[in-house]
Amino acid sequence: MKVLLINGSPNAQGCTYTALTEIAGVLQEEGIDAEIFQIGNKPVRGCIGCGGCAKSGKAKCVFEDDVVSELIDKVKEADGYIFGTPVYYASPNGALLAVLDRLFYSAGKYMQYKPAACIASARRAGTTATYDVLNKYLGINRMLMVPSFYWNMVHGNKPEEVKQDLEGLQIMRTLGRNMAWMLRLLENGKANGIGLPEEEEITRTNFIR
Repeated sequence: MKVLLINGSPNAQGCTYTALTEIAGVLQEEGIDAEIFQIGNKPVRGCIGCGGCAKSGKAKCVFEDDVVSELIDKVKEADGYIFGTPVYYASPNGALLAVLDRLFYSAGKYMQYKPAACIASARRAGTTATYDVLNKYLGINRMLMVPSFYWNMVHGNKPEEVKQDLEGLQIMRTLGRNMAWMLRLLENGKANGIGLPEEEEITRTNFIR
């Protein structure tokens, strides 16, 4: 089993990375393969709503020249996901949002019914608003939200300060253990013939034209 941890910070080994490594360490202790994927600091196009990914019938975005294409391939192979971001003006990093918009449109079907969680890193505030934005991606895509004992956030302006946030690090470790537990539950369910729930055809009601 493998968990893909997506670092939405432009800083490869900053505060968000520090939190993700705490989760990855626990997953590895639990026998779960963990890969931290860095979206990097190069420009990322936002989704333009062209519908090209749906029309092609393939899990790919029409823009194939940036990090999203590489991430789509990794998403297909993973059994669980952690999405991490720093807080920018009480919201996730804009580059990560651009990545997630295109990723969920083009490859969301590969993440459905898989466990996932979101984490936020901030110097002081804006974490709960950021956490709420990220969780909406999971909720609209039939994903299983993995909990901890508190909201998934760490505080600090530098990695060494995050390492002093003992409660935040404990939240991350608990999240890692809960992810491993949920993955095992799903694996055991499949082994015992428990399939996915029946899906109704989606009815779209639009009152505003």
